[in-house]
Amino acid sequence: MTELNKQKIFWHSRRGMLELDLLLVPFSREVFENLSTKDQLLYRDLLAEEDQDLWNWFLERVEPSEVRFKPMIEQILAHKASQV
Repeated sequence: MTELNKQKIFWHSRRGMLELDLLLVPFSREVFENLSTKDQLLYRDLLAEEDQDLWNWFLERVEPSEVRFKPMIEQILAHKASQV
């Protein structure tokens, strides 16, 4: 991905909810660049979802609208857990 795209991903990782920012911003800074192209595209697609949906998925209140998001959600949560 080009530097411009990485910057876009970073800015799209900043959400309207502090809780999501605390999950997504560090992930975009520390992990995104090392993801496979396929996973980078998946992360980009995940960012297109609504904040409330994302939050419910991260809290595991409901299943993601698309099964393909589940491994990425798990990876983001694992990254957050490793920061503690």
